[in-house]
Amino acid sequence: MNTDFLKGVIVPIITPIDENELIDEKALREQVDYVIKGGILGVLAFGSNGEFYVIEEDEMERGLKIMVDEAAGRVPVYLGIGAISTKKCVRLARMAKACRATGISVLQPMFLKPTETELFRHFKTIADAVPDMPMLLYNNPGRVGYTMSGNLVDRLAHEVENIVGMKDTSGDMTQTAEFIRRTRDVDFKVFGGKDTLLYASLCHGAVGGVCTAGNFMPELITDIYNKYVAGDLEGALEAQFKLNPVRLSMDGASFPVAAKDMARLRGREVGLPYTPNLATPEGPVLDKIREEMKKAGLID
Repeated sequence: MNTDFLKGVIVPIITPIDENELIDEKALREQVDYVIKGGILGVLAFGSNGEFYVIEEDEMERGLKIMVDEAAGRVPVYLGIGAISTKKCVRLARMAKACRATGISVLQPMFLKPTETELFRHFKTIADAVPDMPMLLYNNPGRVGYTMSGNLVDRLAHEVENIVGMKDTSGDMTQTAEFIRRTRDVDFKVFGGKDTLLYASLCHGAVGGVCTAGNFMPELITDIYNKYVAGDLEGALEAQFKLNPVRLSMDGASFPVAAKDMARLRGREVGLPYTPNLATPEGPVLDKIREEMKKAGLID
């Protein structure tokens, strides 16, 4: 399976919605076009910052079709799958295939505490349901409460042909490096999942990052990657240091509303978060976000 396209900055795209919490097609098309023109090399539909956990399947299918159509082959479009049951994940994987997505990214089941045997069977069953579709693992211990082990990723990378990469959002560079070290013999593609660690991930052998920042400052996050692959390591590190204060200012807001807050501050019409989340109110948190965005030259 050719996986040369798996590289660069992929954006877990935010999901613009209207007042009825239905996907705003016009705004979504504009957002897809915006990130592609900003240099993003892939679109991840319904990742964590895409608020997948509150979106009904029929809406998810409609939104994915819109994104695939708007991308029009300019960049790969991946479907994020974050369901708990294996059966539902398989259904979503097949839906991704029917909608002509390039690949899928599968989060480990939340709320549960599965054994390694259960997790292996879960991921293999999903991959086997779409054998000619590239599948990425998505390790996000901060959201699901446990991490994928190096042993598990090693087994899946070596034993399941179409599990070809992963996004690691552990924020633990030792763990990210172990995922890379143990799978490099099969050209397994590891993406960093923390915007603030993109440079560090690339230094350890990651092929890119899945970065929320691409939604509202694609020019800054892609600058890190582009300079790194061009051999300008000093410039890439400086670009990382320019981005980090902006990205860290998001931490004061409730997850995941800051991505939409910052997009709106840059003039993007992306709507509000799905309830129960609310937009960040005026006050010190939003003031800090504005301050760091101004320092980075993102807003006046």
